[in-house]
Amino acid sequence: MLAADTEWNRKQTSADEAAIIEVLAHRTIAQRQRIKETYKQTVGKELADDLKSELTDDFAKVVLGLLMLAPEYDAHELRYAMKGAGTDEACLIDILASRTNAEIKALIAFYNKGQKALSLCAHLQSKAGRDESNRVDEALVVQDAKDLYEAGEARWGTDEEKFLTILCVRNRAHLLRVFQEYHKIAGRDIEDSIKREMSGCLEDIFLAIVRCMKSKTAFFAERLHYSMKGLGTTDSMLIRIMVSRAEIDMLDIKADFLRMYGKTLYSFIKDDTSGDYRKILLELCGGE
Repeated sequence: MLAADTEWNRKQTSADEAAIIEVLAHRTIAQRQRIKETYKQTVGKELADDLKSELTDDFAKVVLGLLMLAPEYDAHELRYAMKGAGTDEACLIDILASRTNAEIKALIAFYNKGQKALSLCAHLQSKAGRDESNRVDEALVVQDAKDLYEAGEARWGTDEEKFLTILCVRNRAHLLRVFQEYHKIAGRDIEDSIKREMSGCLEDIFLAIVRCMKSKTAFFAERLHYSMKGLGTTDSMLIRIMVSRAEIDMLDIKADFLRMYGKTLYSFIKDDTSGDYRKILLELCGGE
């Protein structure tokens, strides 16, 4: 099958988007890497370069993203997010709040050009130190909950460093208990406190971390919904999540999306997006 895939790529990249979708959207990352290698050996060119020269706009973004390894794609998206005068903060938040230690360390290997890259890598190295065990220290749970309350609701201003120390280092099982204990102390969910105490990018970052700890798939379901129902479709967010999560937890994301919004992710993409790239996203969605 892979040999046939490569022969298709060699002959038809400029003519048949349906064939491109059929092949790339129904292969694993490992299979797509083998197709790339065989194409290079057979044709003498990089498959991504040939496709890039033939495709346009968002369809090209999806296709080229599918040809990358997962950490390579994360690094590419981070680099693009900081390109030019502004910064795509949503991209940084989506990736940095949701990736594991191993995933962050892997993307660092691909993100290694320029001074800005060095600065980001230093930040990522420090973030890739979250405890990933399931150990819960009940005494520390109570102390962390008190510390978070005293760092926010109980004082004038917010001790952001305390939030960083706890939310970015403790393991998920521990934090879920901290959130329960925090509700007892503060009388409200920690998300509500973050919204009351913070604003802007910092609020978005801490909310993303908390929501990823509660349920990473629900977090991505919410982001997908936002990407299609905000002020117009946020194509970059929609594409990034669909490409990066397709082989990881898309089935669970779809289930959470239906539970949260009463409509399937497939139907949302079908009804609320347009353009050629919609077809390949629907295939990545895997049907209703």
